[in-house]
This record gives sequence, C-alpha cells and structure tokens, in this order.
Amino acid sequence: MLKIELLADCRNLLGEGPLWDVQEQRLYWIDSYGKTVFRADAKGQGIERWPVPEHIGSMCLRAEGGAVVALRTGFHFLDFKSGEVLLIADPEPDLRRTRLNDGKVDRQGRFLAGSMDYEEREPIGGLYRLDPDLSLHPLETGIIVSNGPCWSPDGATLYFADSFQRAIFAYDYDTANGNVLCRRLFASFERLRGYPDGATVDEEGCVWSAEVFSGRLIRFTPDGVIDRIVGLPVSSTTSVMFGGADLDVLYVTSMGRPIGGVRPPEREAGGLFAVHGLGVRGLPEARFRG
Repeated sequence: MLKIELLADCRNLLGEGPLWDVQEQRLYWIDSYGKTVFRADAKGQGIERWPVPEHIGSMCLRAEGGAVVALRTGFHFLDFKSGEVLLIADPEPDLRRTRLNDGKVDRQGRFLAGSMDYEEREPIGGLYRLDPDLSLHPLETGIIVSNGPCWSPDGATLYFADSFQRAIFAYDYDTANGNVLCRRLFASFERLRGYPDGATVDEEGCVWSAEVFSGRLIRFTPDGVIDRIVGLPVSSTTSVMFGGADLDVLYVTSMGRPIGGVRPPEREAGGLFAVHGLGVRGLPEARFRG
C-alpha cells in the first residue's frame, strides 16, 4: 500500500539532493539556500547538521571519509569531524552569475555536477566531471539549470536534465573514461505541469524525476514513456533517492522559499518526505574515489 510520510519537518529553503549511503545506513540531504548539509537515520531521526560557507548545489561522500560539496565557487572537500571546507577546483571562475547545482557519482567513482544561471534565464552553465585524481573535465555547455544526473543500471547511459529547457536528455556514457556523446531527448516536459528537477534510476532501469512546481514524481521507462505518476502533498518537490535497508523507500526533498515573492501554500513545504509501498527498489549510490 502506498504511504507518503513527512519524515522531517525541516522547513528547508531549498531542500535538495537526498543521498542514501548503504555503508552507513544514513540519509544525507542539503538545504541549498540554507547553506547546510544534513544527516539522519532511515526514519529521519537523529538529525545532524554541517554549515557550509556558500550556496550548495549537491554533495557526494568520499570512499575514505568526508564529502565533496558543490558550492557556488566550485568543488570543495568537507570534513565532517572538523567542519572544514577546502577548495578543490572552480570550473567557472569568471562567471559570477552561475553556481554549481545538482551532481552525483558514477559507478566508477567520478563526481559529475552541473552549473546553473542564478537568474534561470540564459544557457551559460555547464556540466563537469571531477575525477578521483582531482582533475576537472568539462562535458557539456549551453545549460540554463543543471539537474537530475543519474545512470542506467549498467552505467552506460547518463540521464541529465536542463530544468528550464523542460527536458531530460540521455547520453551514451563511456564508463572507461567518463566522457559523454550522442545526446538525445529522453523526455520532454513541455506538455506537463512542471519542470524536471532531481532524478534517480531504479533497479528496473526506470527514471524517477521530481517534477518541481507540480508536486509530482514521474517514472519514465527506459525508452522515455511515462509509466507512473505519484502526487505529493507539496507542490515544490525537488529531488528523489531510493534508500532504507532494502532500498525500497523513495526519499523526496522539497523547498519552502518564496517563488516570485510568494511562499508555497503548504505548511509542509521544505520538508523531507518518504514514499513507501512503490513496489520497486533503487540502486546503491557509489562513493567518490578521490
């Protein structure tokens, strides 16, 4: 039976990037505008917080401990013990109107994150790959708002959204070197209510996308056909990730910040949700190997 639970009434300004770590059996997520990394158990209890100095777009865990966070001024290490944040590399030092946004780790332990135009108007952002040796590689340009990177179960297809082009694209992904090629349209949101935001792939190879501004989760088959739609009690759903002991709980973040000067009408906006009973499981997320 489908059950939607408000797991943490955390009132995030812009909750994003739920990340379930199978090693720790803990859930991480961020408040992008609140400049905070969160961690809790599977039931949303025992919440811990780490402040970061800038707006944060995404994060990943490191194999050797700690995290990499994608901040406004680039990729940084985050030490959970000391709270220290240390710059690795800034891919766009000359672009003052962009910041890093959504990102994830591929099956080989490389961290991909894209950038966005703060004004959400012009295609001035890019997509970047941070390798375990800490070298930085541009993969794509011409992006307005980067979102939803995730991979097919075999790692050979990268899905990646530009929210304000209202599209999810698919790329052939070279698992040996992390390069992308053959971009094609995977799913258009032009006739849907909202915009594609964070995404994840389940063990059947279907893509789950959080449709921001509509409060819906949309499951696409591997050929881009809508298979299922699940509504949530808030319109500002932002990202999704399977987790829990059996990887069968879908965690969903949301935002509570005003949009166009108007706050979301729902009291739970900005909360962290758990969706139970979907009948599908996710895939374990890899850690960054650098």
